[in-house]
Amino acid sequence: MDRKKVTLAELMQKKENGQKITMMTAYDYPTGSLVDQAGIDTILVGDSLGMVVLGYDSTVPVTMDEMIHHCKAVRRGVERAFIIGDMPFMSYQVNIEKAVENAGRFIKEAGCDSVKLEGGSAMAPVLSAIVKAGIPVCAHIGLTPQTATMLSGFKVQGKDVESARKLSESARDLEAAGAFMIVMECIPDLLAAKITKELRIPTIGIGAGKECDGQVLVYHDLVGLFERFTPKFVKQYLNLSPRIKTALIQFKTEVENGSFPGPEHTFTMKEEETGKIE
Repeated sequence: MDRKKVTLAELMQKKENGQKITMMTAYDYPTGSLVDQAGIDTILVGDSLGMVVLGYDSTVPVTMDEMIHHCKAVRRGVERAFIIGDMPFMSYQVNIEKAVENAGRFIKEAGCDSVKLEGGSAMAPVLSAIVKAGIPVCAHIGLTPQTATMLSGFKVQGKDVESARKLSESARDLEAAGAFMIVMECIPDLLAAKITKELRIPTIGIGAGKECDGQVLVYHDLVGLFERFTPKFVKQYLNLSPRIKTALIQFKTEVENGSFPGPEHTFTMKEEETGKIE
């Protein structure tokens, strides 16, 4: 497999050629390595780690230091994929200067290739400032988990004419502000197709239908490691949780009955030698 680093130009070329872009989340070294070895184009170190790795009830409590920590771990396992660091809640909303500073940490400290932030047209000035600082930005519209309370929960967005119009306008404004890509979450497929056709930059769908330029899923959803709930848009390619629990129970049983460790797992020493140990 070609291990040359994926670039922004390559992602743009894929849209122009009608080739689908693949994106997957990762939050640690082994997962980042596996996703990279699979040839996935882009890795999102998402603030979803708050729920699937850290056990929070939402993405809101995730801090900058937690994001940097996990991004650094992922970066160590990746050679080829384009890495996007997810800016956590309140890391870019306070003021533009702080937003640029925090975005810079993802590049300078964590080794990410770009950052992602949530929000529509109101975030365009922030996004523009980060881009002007030399940092590529992926936008995120539709269902934005950091502000799910304002959206009345985790619901499909853009179902009526007015909200659909606002999403389309946001997509255009974010592109004009300099976004290189837009994630669209939980919006109707026809609206996603319309936005994708209108934009020059790639769109990545998650619960937004098949006409987007690419697709993303949360790794833990895809492999069945998150059991609290499964969104409608998730396809579970593997269900690891029951298999892991079975292995853990077997380990517990074998330790308790003395069958583990066996001779094949044990280092030996001659009995006469052990007698010389004081």
